[in-house]
Formats: sequence, structure tokens, C-alpha cells
Amino acid sequence: MVRPPNAPSYEEDFVAWLEDQAQHARRGDIKALDLDNIAEELEGMARSDRREIRNRLTVLLTHLLKCWIRTEKRSASWLGTIAEQRDQITMLLEDSPSLQTFFGQVLDRCYSAARSKAAAQMRLRQTAFPDTCPFSSEEILDMHWLPSNRAE
Repeated sequence: MVRPPNAPSYEEDFVAWLEDQAQHARRGDIKALDLDNIAEELEGMARSDRREIRNRLTVLLTHLLKCWIRTEKRSASWLGTIAEQRDQITMLLEDSPSLQTFFGQVLDRCYSAARSKAAAQMRLRQTAFPDTCPFSSEEILDMHWLPSNRAE
């Protein structure tokens, strides 16, 4: 790409660069497109969505584990966090259905992190929680489901 003299550069003004690139794309001015940086930004967006799924799933699993171990002490805060994470994950999956496969791929890793966090937050040993996720993907995302008491 040969950048016109007055065109904003990627490094100097990102927003102006985005707007300029969008105008070129709409006009079909392919020679003016900064394809290397566009590709980098698109890949970054995909990484960002995957990172958001991982983070939200870990928070969700942490709170589900806390509810699972302390069914009698389910605070409004825990339940609110569960609802918010489910809602946000569901919206991400609706916007990008290909992330559904990714969700399944990272579940075990997110569960491991959630298990550690739940144990630390509740001042319990990790062995208080199962080694593998005791919840199905459907249960995890079900807006009305909460884990029953672990002893049941």
C-alpha cells in the first residue's frame, strides 16, 4: 500500500486510520488499503472475543462452584454475577456462533482456574471441589439453573 500524503497513519492516529480505511473499503479502493495492519486488527478482534469468553467463563464457573459448595449462602451478589456472566457469554456466542466450539475447548482450562479461585476465595482446599467440571455446558449457560448441594 502506498499511503496518500494526507492519510492518517496506523501508528499516529488509530481512530482516524480506521475511518480512512473504512472509506477506502467502501469505495473499493483496494490499493489504498493497509492490508497488513487491517489483518492484524482483525486477528486481534478475534483474540479479544476468545479472551472475553475465557475470562467470563472462569468468573461464571467460580461463582457456580461457590454456590455448589455453599447452597445455603447464595448471596445476591453471587447470583447477580452468575446472571451477568451467562448473559454476556450468551450474547458473544449469538454474535459469533463459531465461539461455541471454542467454549467447549477451553472449559477444562477455565474450570481449573475457577476451582483455584473458588478455593482461595472460600478459604478451602482445592480438593473440596471435583478435579473435573461437574457441570455440563448446557447447565453452565442455562439462565435458570443453579447447582444443587454437592452432598445430594
